[in-house]
Amino acid sequence: MGDGKLFPSNKHFISSPYHHDSLFLILLQGSCMNASAMDINAKSAISLTNLIARFRDHPKYMLLAASAAGIALAIVLLLWARTPDYRILYSNISDQDGGAVVAELTTMNIPYRFAGNSDAIMVPSDRVHETRLLLAQKGLPKGGALGFELLDREKFGMSQFSEQINYQRALEGEIARTIKTLNPVKSARVHIAMPKPSLFVREHKPATASVTLTLYPGRALDTGQIQAITWLVSGTVPDLPAGNITMVDSQGQLLAQPGNNELDLSTTQLAYTREVEGDFQRRISAILAPVIGAANVRAEVTAQLDFTAVEQTAEQHKPNGRPEEMAIRSQQLSASDQIGIQAPGGVPGALSNQPTPPATASIESPANAAAGKKPASKDSVPPPAAAAPIVQPPRSSQNEKTINYEVDRTLTHSRFRPGVIKRLSGAVVVNDREDSNGNRVHLTPQEMQDVTALVREAMGFSSERGDTLNIVNTRFVANQDIMPPLPFWQDPGLQSIAFSLLRYALVALLFWLAWRKGLRPLWQRQQEIERERIRAQYEASQPRDEPRPISRSELEKETREKARQAMEDSIRQLRDVAAARPQMVARILRQWITREQQPS
Repeated sequence: MGDGKLFPSNKHFISSPYHHDSLFLILLQGSCMNASAMDINAKSAISLTNLIARFRDHPKYMLLAASAAGIALAIVLLLWARTPDYRILYSNISDQDGGAVVAELTTMNIPYRFAGNSDAIMVPSDRVHETRLLLAQKGLPKGGALGFELLDREKFGMSQFSEQINYQRALEGEIARTIKTLNPVKSARVHIAMPKPSLFVREHKPATASVTLTLYPGRALDTGQIQAITWLVSGTVPDLPAGNITMVDSQGQLLAQPGNNELDLSTTQLAYTREVEGDFQRRISAILAPVIGAANVRAEVTAQLDFTAVEQTAEQHKPNGRPEEMAIRSQQLSASDQIGIQAPGGVPGALSNQPTPPATASIESPANAAAGKKPASKDSVPPPAAAAPIVQPPRSSQNEKTINYEVDRTLTHSRFRPGVIKRLSGAVVVNDREDSNGNRVHLTPQEMQDVTALVREAMGFSSERGDTLNIVNTRFVANQDIMPPLPFWQDPGLQSIAFSLLRYALVALLFWLAWRKGLRPLWQRQQEIERERIRAQYEASQPRDEPRPISRSELEKETREKARQAMEDSIRQLRDVAAARPQMVARILRQWITREQQPS
C-alpha cells in the first residue's frame, strides 16, 4: 500500500519542496480511497443525490425526461377531457326498476355506468333529460309500489270486492310514494286496514294503518317529522284518526304508536308555554334596555295557559218593545162587506109576524119643517100625492188586521281555542344605577314607578285575570367566572385567516424551492453549456498562432504550481475523510506503525 509504484515517477514532482512534507498524507489518502471505494460506489449507485447530480451534469437528459412527462400529462388530460361527463339519471330505485331501466338503455344504445358502490345509474350529461323523457314514455321507473295507475287496468266484470282491494292497494302505493319524497326517507311501505262499512252506528269501526320506513344511513327523523308523516297518512285515508297509526323503521324501532297523542299533546303544550313565557321576557327586556341597559335587567315570566277546548251556544230573548221599533214578521188583513134584505129578527111569536099598521100621525117632511109649515089637518084636503122615498137595503161590513212581530232573539255560538292565558306572574330584577361619582345607588321611587308602569304595559298586566308582578331593585354581583378575553393570536377568526395565508405561503415556498434547487441550476447549467459551445465555435473560427517556446525555468515554475495545487487538493480531501471517518483513518495509521516496527 505504501509502495512508490502507486505514483508515477516525475522528476519535477519528486524534486518539489512539498514532496517530503506531504508524502505521508498522500499515502494516507490512497489508503483511505482504496478502503472505502466499494462502499462509496455502492451508495452512490442508489443515492438520489447522485442521480440528481447526474441529471445536472447532463441537462439534456433532464429536458428529455421533463418533455416526456409533459407529453404524458398532456395525453392524460386530453383523454380525460374527451371522456363524456356522466350525471345521475336515477338513484335509490328498486332492483326491479333498475333492471328494467338498464334493459331499456341497452336497447336505446345509450351508454351508462353505476356511480361507485351505490345503486345510482349514470348517463352522459347531455342525454339525461332526453333519456328521462324516453323512459317516462314507457312508464319507467315504476317507483316500486303501484299507485292509482293500477285502476287503469281494471277489467270489465270485476267484482266489487276486487275493486275495493285495488283501490286500497293504489292508495297505499300513492301514500308510500309521497312519503319517499321526504329527504331522510329512502323507501316506505304502507298497510291500511279499512273495515267494512256498517249501517249501524254501534258497529262502526275506524280504519288503522301501519307504516314502515327505511332511512338513509346516518339519517334520523325528529319528533316533528314523525308527526308530519302521521298526520299525512291520517289526512289521506278517510276515517283514519292519527292515534290509529303505527310507524316503525327498518331497524324495528317504534317511531309512533297508537294512543300516544296525549303525550305528544302535552309536549306541544309545554313547548307553547315556554314560547309564550319567552315572548313576555323579551318584551320586558326590550322596553327596559334603552332605559337602564340590557345588562342591568333580568326578567322571568310564568304563564298559566288553559288548553281546554270549549264550545258554547247561547240563546237570549229580550222583552217586546214598542210596535214601531219592532220588526214585522208577518201581516194579515181581512175585510168583508154585505149588502141585501135584512133577515127577520126580533122576539119570535105572532106579534112579530103581523104586518106593520098604518101611520096615524102626519109625517113632517124635512122641507116643511124647515119652512115653518104646519102639518095638514085630518079634515083638510090632502095635497097631491108625492113620490115615496127609496128605502136603502141593509148593509154590513167587517175588517180584521193581524200583525205578527219578530221575536227579539240573540243566538251566540262561541268556540274558545286552547292556549288562552289564565294568569301571568312576572319577576323583574333591576340593577342599581351609577351616579356621577361612579358609585352604585338605588333607583328613586319615581324611577321605580316608571319601571313598574313600563313592565305592566309590556306584559299586558290584568288585575281581573289575577296577574302578579314583583320588581326588585338591588345591586348585581360581579360575575367572577367570566373568562378574560382571549389574546388576539388565539382568536378563531384570526387563526383561520392565518392558516389560509400559511397554506398559500407554503405552496409558494415549495414552488420557490423547486425553482431554486431544481430548475434554476438546470437553466444556468444549460446557459453555461451554451456559452461554452459558442466560445468553442468562436475559438475554432479564429486563426491559430504558432506555439511559443517555453523556457526551462517557466516549465519548472508551472510544474511546481501544479504540484502545489494538487497537494492542497489532496490535503483538503484527507481532512474531509478524517472528519467523516476518523476510525478508519486511525486503523490505517495503526497498520502503518505496526508494519514499520516489524523487522524486515
